[in-house]
Amino acid sequence: MYDQNNVFAKILRGEIPCKKVHENEHALAFHDVNPQMPVHVLVIPKGPYTNLEEFNAGASLEEMGGFMKAVAESAKIAGVEDSGYRLVANNGADAHQEVPHFHVHIFGGRPIMGRMIKKTE
Repeated sequence: MYDQNNVFAKILRGEIPCKKVHENEHALAFHDVNPQMPVHVLVIPKGPYTNLEEFNAGASLEEMGGFMKAVAESAKIAGVEDSGYRLVANNGADAHQEVPHFHVHIFGGRPIMGRMIKKTE
């Protein structure tokens, strides 16, 4: 069940301020308060979706398209469209999702941390 008191829900309601990068009808993008890269932007859908599964099951095609357009526009506004950036969506406990509201991180501004994962054998 979606937690209406999570930090992103509070940001969407205007109870907590954010440094907005971009907003459209379906998504809000803002700078992370604890950036891990020179560019670290979060993009969240405006609907109450805890994770990707809920977003996929409950969001309309218009919401999904609006969200992805917000991701692309936010990368452009943040100045990493040409140099490149990484999108990360931590989904669930094993992925260390910290806020129970589906979101995507845009990381950029310098060469990114190398390969995504290391093989284990």
